[in-house]
Amino acid sequence: MPRYTPEQLAKRNASVWTDIQLILAPIQFVVFLTGLVVTFLYAQNDQIFSFYWVSLVILFKTLLFGLLLITGAFFEKEIFNVWIYGKEFIWEDVGSTVAAFFHLLYFVMAYMGYPEDVLIWEAFLAYFTYVINALQYLVRILLEKRNERRLKAGGVL
Repeated sequence: MPRYTPEQLAKRNASVWTDIQLILAPIQFVVFLTGLVVTFLYAQNDQIFSFYWVSLVILFKTLLFGLLLITGAFFEKEIFNVWIYGKEFIWEDVGSTVAAFFHLLYFVMAYMGYPEDVLIWEAFLAYFTYVINALQYLVRILLEKRNERRLKAGGVL
């Protein structure tokens, strides 16, 4: 099910927001992997890393996630003329909202004084929601690339 009309596809390919997303997404993935490793190692043996590093990495991951949400909203506005929750990106936006909620929940729980072992599981939950959200984006990207090749082969692009 194609998401872009040929005109929207041309806008997407020319948009600065597409380039920004293509730069930020891999950086966020590296920070995610770093956070996952640091959190896992801390959970296994808290002598390797202090809990400070677990919180610091999830902070950077959350900030990058927020930056991608904001730049994604600008992208959607430019291409589809809606800031967020447009029909073309509804499930990705809902997934991003859920993932953002769990990333922010970590800090709310930390502020409320939850113990470190609970926060570790919350961090894993935040990372899990990110993975699910990232996978749905990857599936849509692959489907759109296939549609773009079909349009080019048909002479539409």
